[in-house]
Amino acid sequence: MPPSVFILSTPSFLPPNPRPAPFPALPHLGVNIRRGGVGRSGSSPPRTWKCCSSPEEKSSPVQRRQKNPPRSSSSRKSEPEIDPVGFLSRFGISHRAFAQFLRDRYKALKDRRFDLYSRFIDMRDSASGYEILGMHRHRQHRVDFMEWAPGARYCSLVGDFNGWSPVENSAREGHLGHDDFGYWFIILEDKLRDGEEPEEYYFQEYNYVDKYDKGDNNINAEELLKKINDDYWEPGEVWSRKSRMEMVAKLYEQMFGPNGPQTEEELGELQDAETRYNQWREASNFGPNDHTRFEVIDKGNEFDVFSVIGDPVSTAKFKAKKPPLDYWVEMRKGRRAWLKKYIPAIPHGSRYRVYFNTPEGALERVPAWATYVQPEADGKEAYAVHWEPPPEEMHNWRYKKPKLPKSLRIYECHVGISGSELKISSFNEFTSKVLPHVKSAGYNVIQLFGVVEHKDYSSVGYKVTNFFAVSSRFGTPDDFKKLVDEAHGLGILVFLDIVHSYASADESVGLSLFDGSNDCYFQTGKRGHHKYWGTRMFKYGDVDVLHFLLSNLKWWVAEYQIDGFQFHSLPSMMYTHNGFSTFTGDMDEFLSHTIIVATLPNVDRQFKQSTTEEGHTYQRSNIEYCNQYVDKDALIYLTLANEMLHELYPDIITIAEDATFYPGLCEPTTQGGLGFDYWVNSSVSEMWLWLLENVPDQDWSMNKTSKVVKQDKKKKPHGRGGDLVGSDARVTAIARSSAEVVVARGECDYSNGQRDCELMRRKVQIASVLLSNQLNRHNMLLYAENHNQSISGGRSFAEILFSKTDEHISGSDNLLFRGSALHKMIKLLTFTMSGSAYINFMGNEFGHPNRIEFPLASNKYSFALANRQWDLLMTDLHGQLFNFDKVNRAGAVLEFDL
Repeated sequence: MPPSVFILSTPSFLPPNPRPAPFPALPHLGVNIRRGGVGRSGSSPPRTWKCCSSPEEKSSPVQRRQKNPPRSSSSRKSEPEIDPVGFLSRFGISHRAFAQFLRDRYKALKDRRFDLYSRFIDMRDSASGYEILGMHRHRQHRVDFMEWAPGARYCSLVGDFNGWSPVENSAREGHLGHDDFGYWFIILEDKLRDGEEPEEYYFQEYNYVDKYDKGDNNINAEELLKKINDDYWEPGEVWSRKSRMEMVAKLYEQMFGPNGPQTEEELGELQDAETRYNQWREASNFGPNDHTRFEVIDKGNEFDVFSVIGDPVSTAKFKAKKPPLDYWVEMRKGRRAWLKKYIPAIPHGSRYRVYFNTPEGALERVPAWATYVQPEADGKEAYAVHWEPPPEEMHNWRYKKPKLPKSLRIYECHVGISGSELKISSFNEFTSKVLPHVKSAGYNVIQLFGVVEHKDYSSVGYKVTNFFAVSSRFGTPDDFKKLVDEAHGLGILVFLDIVHSYASADESVGLSLFDGSNDCYFQTGKRGHHKYWGTRMFKYGDVDVLHFLLSNLKWWVAEYQIDGFQFHSLPSMMYTHNGFSTFTGDMDEFLSHTIIVATLPNVDRQFKQSTTEEGHTYQRSNIEYCNQYVDKDALIYLTLANEMLHELYPDIITIAEDATFYPGLCEPTTQGGLGFDYWVNSSVSEMWLWLLENVPDQDWSMNKTSKVVKQDKKKKPHGRGGDLVGSDARVTAIARSSAEVVVARGECDYSNGQRDCELMRRKVQIASVLLSNQLNRHNMLLYAENHNQSISGGRSFAEILFSKTDEHISGSDNLLFRGSALHKMIKLLTFTMSGSAYINFMGNEFGHPNRIEFPLASNKYSFALANRQWDLLMTDLHGQLFNFDKVNRAGAVLEFDL
């Protein structure tokens, strides 16, 4: 048998013949397809084929892993060592039960990662669901829609574009329309205009938004392929063929055709492969020193196929070539050609909903991934709006994100109440009027709450119904982009108060009973409902729910350039009792850590209560950190959320709003923590509020001390301030609670206005409260008062001070002077001790005198208190308060810069 010769040549560049399946890669298949909405174009990376392996590449998997270590977070130089109880060891804390809980939680975290990565490629892909779910414009003159509804048996789209017909645009039967995980896929084909012919090539693409007709040169496929062969390939690298079977047909005809050899004698002796190869080289005009692209000579040895002889010049030239993707872009037609040939399947601004047929009957829902929603108003049913504006109406980003400042000075805002008129203010009004004030006041961050779409305006925006949509009350998605862009232009970061701890229980516009089942997004039974607020609780252990929540976080950063998040009301999700606990805190009874929170005097209740935005009371007492009432799935989600955000966006800021101060809030996730950057300390604000309402200011003391917490010496103080604390005295100082140094519960009778109880004769050690929070000041976000004091049925400090009656004060001028001095002192002390983060609610910097009350049936839906009186800045009293606040902030920023 003569030796054989293998000759490998590069084929010509031709478009693929088979039409790709219309069903895109689903997230559970692990295929990473990047396809955005309007104007986003995705392309798969070019595949690299190797015909041989060098000796260096023939290494063991272990050696390859050593050469290419696992990808580390972009925010870290090297992968840190993982220790599930690392932060306990760092603080010298020894508690067996909690340490075991952390180890078990880390094992569950690894299992949850495995579940995610078995459905998705990596953390980026598991948080990129918005790229294929929802409604997206496809380049091939169509619109794709995908929704997750595992409990549905039939899915279609209804809206203005099809006369609200539930049968015209439905998902296909079988796996072309839905999969086993409950993802439904619908294609809306653009309609040809009258007199227009269908596309000659199925792969014809259109450029919808990028400068109208960029790349539209009216070139057809034949001209494109000829241009590729002429420009991209060099002579000898490719030859023209009419079809892929041309060479095979010629060879077959030569051997078996009518002019071919009829007998073995006519066929003659077949020469060896090397001789025939040399004859081909001579016929192809190759010189003696020239090489083809590849030459593989098989001399009969076992591994000769790996001995490749190649022309180094030709090889280097070929590797230097870039894939001819630009030619395909050139073949795209522009927006004008698209509108001339097609009628959009669903025009911009069209209303639509998703229709399900479920075991419980037919349902119509607002899509869960909708990016613009008109909630139910004035008796009208809620619906989503297809947002695909023309290029001239889309917002183009002008400014880059500001650099992260050394010290965060946060201005907390609500867009709807930011105006002085008796109405709901808009994004554009906030941009033009409030942003310049924030800049002049010296703040470098705005934190917006109530931005995500919600049906009930009186809920202050915390009962979210549509997690991917900005509130349509304030404007369009492009209006919000303009707000963020202008803030960045002023050097101001934009944070979002995100609510993933619960969701609205509304069924028509929210996620409750979305596909007819009770366990689609939420827990079943009692755990699926908040104990007091009437909201629904997410099922954090479900992979698809994690996919939804993680994608939601990444969506706000990718689409709206958000710089950080404050996670709202973490106790609601971290505990199965939603943070409402009345446990004794006995270590032997619960085998868990508790925080020692003294209770303030009150008439009927024994536990410290804080009023929430919904008007309910939040009991803060002895919370267990590792017993059966802790939702481990929720803690794992918070860990994954912080890991994802900090890996993909190293400069992102995450803030934990947790009144129970769960241990390890701001510790690294590799050391057993949850990975937040800051934790909100409400202790100082509660101290000031209680003092203002219960203690005459002449009884305030900065240096006198008294025992303020009656604590059984047999019980050991335990964690607070984001770090678990054991019995060691030196560590106990880290977790000292403000309530421990404010007052103890007293047996006082307030029924008849009596104020002569023993508790009121005790002095309050203000300095201890402020100084006890300094050990972790670099992770602490402090405030004198935020929106809770003035929104949640309470009063702002200014309202208390300027309306306070006291027998020791005579005259309104003395009252205003005294109130102004106390207001300045509170702000000065709090701001000085705030460390690297301080927050202030809109209007409190100049002592806004009125509380905030959203339109309700109880006030006849009045907007009288749902605004801000900016004209007060022109008065002497409030102008001085504003200037004092501004000077303090400027001095603190200078201190941090130095």
